[in-house]
Amino acid sequence: MPTKIIMDTDPGIDDAAAITIALNHPDFDLQLITTVAGNVTVDKTTLNALKLTKFFHKNVPVAGGAAQPLIKPFEDAARIHGESGMPGYDFPTDLDQPMSMTAIEALRDHIMAAKEPITLVPTGAYTNIALLFKTYPEVIPHIKEIIAMGGALGKGNMTSAAEFNVFTDPHAAAIMYAAGVPITMVGLDVTMKALLTPDTMTKLPTLGKTGTMLHALFNHYNDGDQAGIPMHDVNTLFYLLHPEAFTTEKMWIDVQTDGPAIGETVGDIRGAYHEGKTNATVCVDIDAAAFNTWFLTAVEAIG
Repeated sequence: MPTKIIMDTDPGIDDAAAITIALNHPDFDLQLITTVAGNVTVDKTTLNALKLTKFFHKNVPVAGGAAQPLIKPFEDAARIHGESGMPGYDFPTDLDQPMSMTAIEALRDHIMAAKEPITLVPTGAYTNIALLFKTYPEVIPHIKEIIAMGGALGKGNMTSAAEFNVFTDPHAAAIMYAAGVPITMVGLDVTMKALLTPDTMTKLPTLGKTGTMLHALFNHYNDGDQAGIPMHDVNTLFYLLHPEAFTTEKMWIDVQTDGPAIGETVGDIRGAYHEGKTNATVCVDIDAAAFNTWFLTAVEAIG
């Protein structure tokens, strides 16, 4: 049976690649897309999600969510993803409308109506997740797990300590990690290893309309280097389908919410500060070659 998932996201170019796979892969049943301010403003992330559902002719509901972090001033990543968040390709303009309810209400309704616990896949700031848990704590027992892109045990990509998604709303991240839901942290420790290689990029435009669209977006993605480009958010889906490609460690994750290390995810790697308790499974290594092969195979299957 396909894994039932909800994506909470801020597309964004790598988010677009993740949504592309989630919408089309036979092993996923994407129930809902909720959007949040992150890579660009929430009006743009919502529009971009609608562009993708229209492009693929998928009737997956989209609900717009938080326009700003809980406390911290909002900083986007338009310098990385472009002003629109998804430049480089002419998407359809006759888009469907987002849901009339907010992302928080849509998340609550979908989770509570599901016949079995559902998996959340947040690939942007965790503002919507935090608001959901604080507003409707009754949903927590109905969530199977959270596979979250974000965080780092080492070097950040926003500051020396902080990864972008957690840095954007560290207070929301702290709430999510404290909620007691099983969490897998898919952070920079693996996403900066699982780069799409130049060879993969060369093959993409030969894989039909989907490959052409993604290749166009990736050519406007101001991230990566000559070794390749990171597909941060796609790693969450790769983990769900192929956990054997990852090396993981269980540990306690604390989130710094102020000071020069704001947004840092601090892993208690020695088990020294939480009486041996853990609150996350942390991805620490990945088979990058397997990721590239899987990504090309997934895109080719969409056509």
